Amino acid sequence: MATKRDFLSLDDLPEVEFRALLARAIELKDMRSRGEVCQPLLGQTLAMIFEKASTRTRVSFEVGMFELGGHAVYLAGQGSQIGRGEPIADTARVLSGYCSGILIRTFGQERLEELAKWATVPVLNGLTDMFHPCQILADLQTVLELRGTIDGLRYCWIGDGNNMAHSWIKAAAILGLDLALACPDGYKPNESVVLAAQSRMRDSGRGSLKIVDEPAEAVSTSDVISTDVWASMGQEDEAAARRKAFAHYCLDSSLLMQANSGAHVLHCLPAHRGEEITAEVLEGEQSAVFRQAQNRLHAQKAVLEAFLGANV
Repeated sequence: MATKRDFLSLDDLPEVEFRALLARAIELKDMRSRGEVCQPLLGQTLAMIFEKASTRTRVSFEVGMFELGGHAVYLAGQGSQIGRGEPIADTARVLSGYCSGILIRTFGQERLEELAKWATVPVLNGLTDMFHPCQILADLQTVLELRGTIDGLRYCWIGDGNNMAHSWIKAAAILGLDLALACPDGYKPNESVVLAAQSRMRDSGRGSLKIVDEPAEAVSTSDVISTDVWASMGQEDEAAARRKAFAHYCLDSSLLMQANSGAHVLHCLPAHRGEEITAEVLEGEQSAVFRQAQNRLHAQKAVLEAFLGANV
C-alpha cells in the first residue's frame, strides 16, 4: 500500500494536480452523461463523520463512492461515540481498520488535523470553520466549463471572510489568479492565510490579492462573483449582529451591473434570498449556482479517485 495522503486544505494539491483534478472532474461528468461506468474504488469504503449538517457534501460523496464502485458509511455526530466524547484519536484508529478513507465535516481545523494524525488511511476535509477545499474544486470546475479557462479572469468574493473566502485565497495563490475580496471590518479573512497567499504570489510572480471594504470596488471589472451566507453553522447567535454589519453587502442586480458583461455568479448554498443575494440574481441568467452545486458530485469523485485510489 502506498503512503497515505490527506486532503486537509488546498495546500495539499500542487498546482499541476489541482488543474488535473478539475480536468478529471469534467471528464468524469462527461463519462456519466454517456452512461459509462468507472469503478476504480470497487470494494472500498469511506467513513463519513458529520458533526455539521449537510446536503451537498454528504450526497455528493455518498453518491460519488457508489458510482466509483465503493460504499460510504454515514456517521452523524450525535449518532456515534465521537458525539459522546470519544477521543478523536481513538475514532481515527478504529475507522482506519474498517475503511479505506475517512471524510469529516466539523468545526475547528484542529479536529481534522488530529484525525489525520492518528488515521492510517486518507483523511478528507468535508468542511471546517477554516477551509472548504472540496467546494472550491466544484466552483472552479464550473468556471472552466463556462469560460473554457480559469486563467486571465478576475474573481471577487463578497461577504464574510470565512472558510470559503480562505479557500478562494488559497486557490488564487496556488493557481495565480486575480482575486478581490470585500469584507466589512471585523469580518476580514484570517491574517495568516492572507499573508501566506501574498508571499506565494510574490515568489511566483503570478496572481493578485486585494481586500477592500466596499463591494462595488471588489466587483468592478470582475468576471466571477462569489458570495455566501452571512452567518455560517455555529454562528446562529451572531445572526442579528452580522445582518447589521453586512447590510450593504447584498449581491443584487445593481451591484452585478458593475461587474464585467457576462460575469458569472456563484454561491455555495444554502442561500438566504434577500440577504447576501437577491432572488433575482440567484435565479438570473448570469447565475451558475445550481450548475456549481451539481458539480460537487463530479469534483468529489475526482478527489476520491485521486486520494483513495492512490492508496490501493
